[in-house]
Amino acid sequence: MGKWIRTILLALLVMFAIFYLYTRPEAAAEFVKFIFGIFDSIGRFFDSLARG
Repeated sequence: MGKWIRTILLALLVMFAIFYLYTRPEAAAEFVKFIFGIFDSIGRFFDSLARG
């Protein structure tokens, strides 16, 4: 029963995220920029570690 409820909640969360991003394209663009910024920062961090 617990797995069933978790699956339903996850599906609702995904549907809400898709609805939110579809109805607010500006927010979706900012979210994508934010995610790429995180990966860029992680890459710079490891690059600085490798260079010493």
